[in-house]
This record gives sequence, structure tokens and C-alpha cells, in this order.
Amino acid sequence: MLYGAGKYTYELVDGWAKLPEGCSFGDVGSLSIDSQDRVYVLNRGAHPVMVFAREGDLLATWGEGFFSKRAHGSCVGPDDSVYCTDDGNHTVSKFTPEGKLLARWGGQGQQDKGTALFLTPHAIAVDSRGDLYVGEVSNTADGVDRGVKTVQKFARMS
Repeated sequence: MLYGAGKYTYELVDGWAKLPEGCSFGDVGSLSIDSQDRVYVLNRGAHPVMVFAREGDLLATWGEGFFSKRAHGSCVGPDDSVYCTDDGNHTVSKFTPEGKLLARWGGQGQQDKGTALFLTPHAIAVDSRGDLYVGEVSNTADGVDRGVKTVQKFARMS
């Protein structure tokens, strides 16, 4: 079945993600694609990051035991590093495409709005220079109103 019109017409590829027997997605928080068209699915299942080829073949999984049950946002940087937010532990993490942790910002379980770097980070984006943008919601995980929704920018220093 086709969707859209003109040069914006798309066809649904039913069953695109080829998951092995017994493997499934949890709630999908985010999708991102690197320069080699690998698709990173950040989800709240047993395998938090699932990496697929453009054709839908599962290439790898990673992040098991790293994320809380609230893995939320992701993006791919200009160097193909994968960035993920976790609003359950209030962190932003940077990984290699293979899942090796390169950096982590924020504090696991840190929810004090006066000292926490992040409170429920949801969205993340990286520009061509490598500067990070992190979007947060106004309420902490325990329902405390932070007061305003925020977007923070972190300028790359090197």
C-alpha cells in the first residue's frame, strides 16, 4: 500500500525488521540511522539497542544491563557515534557503533533539580560540529514539577 503523494510517496515494507526467534521489541523510544544506513532501534526490551541493516537483517544488539527501563532518545553524530538518553537514570551516553561506552553525562538516580545535570532527558541531537542538544520534560521521574521544559546545548570543546 502506498502513502503520501508525488515525490513524497512511500510504500510500507511490512515485516521489515527480521527478528530471530524469541527476540522482540519493547517500547521503542527512538530510531536513528548512521552513515552506513545501519538502523539503531532504542527500545525498552531485553536488548535495548538493536542494530539493523537497511534491508532489515539484525546485525547486533547491545546495551543489555546498561539502561534503566526508561531508555528514551537516540541520535547518531557526524562521526557515527551513537548517543542515547535514559530518563530513568537521568543520563546521556555516547557509544561507538558497536556499543562501547565512550562517555556518560548526568547522574544515575540524580533527581535534585538544583544539582542534577539532567532531569528526565528525552530528546537528543548532535550538529555537524559535534555540539549536543538535550531536551528534557518538566517533571522528574517521581512527578516533581521542574517548572519549565528545557533544551540544553553543550558545545564541543575539542
